[in-house]
Amino acid sequence: MTDDHTVLGTREHISLGLDTFGDVPLDGAPDNHAETLREVVAEAVLADRVGIDYIGLGEHHRADYAITAPDVVLAAIAGRTERIRLGTGVTVLSSDDPIRVYERFATLDAVSGGRAEVQLGRGSFVESFGLFGLDLGDYDRLFDEKLDLFAALQHEQPVTWEGTFRTPLVDQPVYPTTAAGKLPAWIGVGGTPQSVVRAARYGMPLMLAVIGGSPAAFAPLADLYRDALGQLGLPELPIGMHSPGHVAATDEEAREQLYPHQAEVVTRIGRERGWGPYSRIAFEQAAAPQGALFVGSLETVAQKIAWAARTLGLSRFQLKYSVGALPHEQRMESIRLYGEEVVPRVRELLAAG
Repeated sequence: MTDDHTVLGTREHISLGLDTFGDVPLDGAPDNHAETLREVVAEAVLADRVGIDYIGLGEHHRADYAITAPDVVLAAIAGRTERIRLGTGVTVLSSDDPIRVYERFATLDAVSGGRAEVQLGRGSFVESFGLFGLDLGDYDRLFDEKLDLFAALQHEQPVTWEGTFRTPLVDQPVYPTTAAGKLPAWIGVGGTPQSVVRAARYGMPLMLAVIGGSPAAFAPLADLYRDALGQLGLPELPIGMHSPGHVAATDEEAREQLYPHQAEVVTRIGRERGWGPYSRIAFEQAAAPQGALFVGSLETVAQKIAWAARTLGLSRFQLKYSVGALPHEQRMESIRLYGEEVVPRVRELLAAG
């Protein structure tokens, strides 16, 4: 059986990955979603070629993101790659069926030669609830129950389980099983202590979504997670971090390429949530050495990732590299620089202490 800790990364050998939601240009072109999905596959193929450890596809059900079925896109990527790990960022478990999620990703694990994993979360958008006939008022209870069932499935033995949102299961086998005997799964959290403790209780690695403020502000949550594991008598498990960013030849070029797209996306989503317009000042604060935006030259981004890894004790860092209508060519160059230059430099910095 594969050791999940080895597969997912350790503090001694950090795993460096990428995330994308398949951001779609909102210019009304009829083939934007299809073209974006093809671009995501090409971006993952490049990531595999330049030595990046992980590609995570985020599930959304909105016009501005193309990826509604991450496992299907990941299967396409699996057929064109050799080593990169394949997962999500995140799978919205609250509005899905845990058995179907397990079946789909166990299937992906088989066809990819053991490279699949899944990151489970409640998601930062709620469109999937109405789309799949669920009551948003059950937001918390749905996730709690479905996570409990998913954790039971990880034993890959016949499951007996009962909840309130589905009929009971009695000695029910689920197929396919994985060659390793367990599908690796993380829990993605936005920053609440309750979510962190829940990840520890289920013995699942923790993925912190750091999209604002400073990564340093999440250090107490990382400590809480480790303390909770210890109190439960569980071994140390990986902690990961997901943050947006962009790499280019110079700091100025990276910021000028990213800013208009970052501003458009945050301002547009902010209108839905009652936020004010995104400003250049906010962008520069986030891009500062201890901000949540990992944008700049290879050295700037590498130094910042190494700092965050030391500060939080990370086993994995995932760069959310696609933002709004940032052109495919610029995303590809960012991926190339990240894999060929940033990844080895981060490991060099961390090895130096």
